[in-house]
Amino acid sequence: MASEETKRLMLFSGRSNPALGREIAEHLGIQLGKVEVASFSNGEIYVRYLESVRGADVFVVQTLSEPVNDNLIELLIMVDALKRASAHRIFAVVPHYGYARQDKKAAAREPITAKLVADLLTTAGINRMITVDLHAGQIQGFFNVPVDHLMGLPLLAGYFKEKNLKDLVIVSPDVGRVKMAKRYADKLGASLAILHKTRPAHNVAEITHVIGEVKGHSCLMIDDMVDTAGTLTTGAQALIDHGAKEVYACATHAVLSGPAVERIKNSVIKELVTTNTIPVPEHKMIPKFKVLSISGLLARAIRNVYEDRSVSALFDGQNQP
Repeated sequence: MASEETKRLMLFSGRSNPALGREIAEHLGIQLGKVEVASFSNGEIYVRYLESVRGADVFVVQTLSEPVNDNLIELLIMVDALKRASAHRIFAVVPHYGYARQDKKAAAREPITAKLVADLLTTAGINRMITVDLHAGQIQGFFNVPVDHLMGLPLLAGYFKEKNLKDLVIVSPDVGRVKMAKRYADKLGASLAILHKTRPAHNVAEITHVIGEVKGHSCLMIDDMVDTAGTLTTGAQALIDHGAKEVYACATHAVLSGPAVERIKNSVIKELVTTNTIPVPEHKMIPKFKVLSISGLLARAIRNVYEDRSVSALFDGQNQP
């Protein structure tokens, strides 16, 4: 068992978001650990740690972004290698948790893949997970190890607080995000509106009603992720059609798959603010995008976990969905 004298924190990054790993290490005042991660010609992944991890508390940063399956397997292999190298405790730092939208059976014979991923990570050997803005809060219960669920709200709301937008209305994209929208509204001293959305097919959204007063107001649409941007862009247009003065948007995770960038580029959205839980490649960056770094928040959470201090204290005890 590691004593207080020998206890040490080590941080490693997979290949999904190495820039974020380096930023976290800088905030922690430590060097990012050395690890060799490579792919064979057939796609199989190889991992070898280039320094001893025996007895250490090791944090592995790996976001489950595109290619999701490769990054998931890479994380599992990194965790397995740590377990076999006698790391004392293994912490998965997963800024964006993939498969989170498959959190329940909505139709017969469907999987609950968010639970499967949790089982895979636990079986691989993690002792704890740190993540940001899960799509569904109940995913924490899919794990048999502790989960620290961080929120992007302080970072994103802080940005818009500095903009000091007048007559601001926070808009929830559906009823499932009302609780989070209310937190944004309280933080920014704004009123609240709700979009009524239907999904006739996967990645297809139709806005049928706008609940709340938006005419003549600046609107801020909030969500946990932007995937194909269908909800965001159709919602923004609906707000303008109902008399909104201007529309901003923010989301923690910039998935930006398929037609997302083109849709946002051609939309009425004035600015989309996201975090770097998922790296936004240069070819997807457009003037409407603003990316804030989540590294400081993750570093503080890692430090508190390592020192066995409260993580919820970072959010005044309100880091639950």
